[in-house]
Amino acid sequence: MAEAMAEYVHKRIRSELGFASEDAREIDKLIKQNYHGARYSFGYPACPNLADQRNLLELLGADRIGITMSEGDQLHPEQSTSAIVVHHPQARYFTV
Repeated sequence: MAEAMAEYVHKRIRSELGFASEDAREIDKLIKQNYHGARYSFGYPACPNLADQRNLLELLGADRIGITMSEGDQLHPEQSTSAIVVHHPQARYFTV
């Protein structure tokens, strides 16, 4: 559910910035990132270290809305997610 909502929010951001019309319409092209920008989530290849999101949460003041991290680097409440969204047209997924 959290991943689906993150993709929905990313689509909304692209739409609000005027990029959504450039998105591919076919699911196989969307899976191959045939759209403007990228969304990097912690725990995936581009940002493998979950502990790194502590800096993001502090920068955004996530505690104001009740989002915290456990000692095991898990977000609470349980269905929370975080990401870094980049809208440069050449942004692509990569592995660290």
